[in-house]
Amino acid sequence: MKIREITSGLQFPEGPVALDDGSVLLVEIARGTVSRVSPDGKIKVVCETGGGPNGAALGPDGALYVCNNGGFNWNRTPEGLTFPTGQADDYSGGRIERINLNTGRSERLYEKVQTRMGERALRGPNDLVFDAHGGIWFTDLGKTRPRDMDRGGLYYARADGSQITEIAQPVLTPNGVGLSPDGKVVYIAETEGARLWGFDIHAPGEVTKQPFPSPHGGRYIGSARAGFQRFDSMAVDADGNVLVATLINGGITTFSPDGKSIEFLALPDLMVTNLCFGGKGLRTLYVTFSAKGSLIAIDDWPVAGHRLHYQ
Repeated sequence: MKIREITSGLQFPEGPVALDDGSVLLVEIARGTVSRVSPDGKIKVVCETGGGPNGAALGPDGALYVCNNGGFNWNRTPEGLTFPTGQADDYSGGRIERINLNTGRSERLYEKVQTRMGERALRGPNDLVFDAHGGIWFTDLGKTRPRDMDRGGLYYARADGSQITEIAQPVLTPNGVGLSPDGKVVYIAETEGARLWGFDIHAPGEVTKQPFPSPHGGRYIGSARAGFQRFDSMAVDADGNVLVATLINGGITTFSPDGKSIEFLALPDLMVTNLCFGGKGLRTLYVTFSAKGSLIAIDDWPVAGHRLHYQ
């Protein structure tokens, strides 16, 4: 494998989406933008969303769909590293947005969800993935403040803004979300516990839940190896392995579908946050180093990526 830096100077990048022309769309959370990084490393702002644009994915209509967490406060160290520090003082509310890539225009699709306990506002949508039916699976991480926090959940929504369903809640800091190659399992990565969970899908937007002691109905897949680590976003390869961006130790934790095999690749950033496959044969893994503000590529990844719907 060959690791190369494509660009730097990004303001806490996440949500990379590899395009056929070799460029990569991503969000800059601390800048409040969706940006495009060309193969030569040039950065161009596509849309100013405000708040905290987070996970991103191409939809069935060619638009870019973005989870917006409403914004963080930030800590910038003397060494030039950037870290989020909880809900922004000017928090603008969690939402799912659709961005027209031709015009740069953004519209809000979802800001609330009807639950069995009444209508609830989205707090910190984090990551999303489309299924073969054009539906959106997405996580809401929640928001943290100095002395309390909102717990998150897993949701399913239609891309046209007509329906949103709460699948599992409460979930402790659900972050990355991904689908198995056969579309039968939706995975979520839990940040604080550094655990990977799977929900078995039996119909679009419907899952079979596990009984107690599962805290939310998810099926436990596995945890990070020993030591203090946290999980962020994920990508799934063609063999069904789940690659989870790993914080603190900084790297990629790879789980086999049954969780029996767990491997770790160390990378030089505390905040390895997001992954996506692209390039020829989907053998290039794009990775965001968020603390340093850079986008890197790992060429000749051992297993090709699973092609996302509408990629």
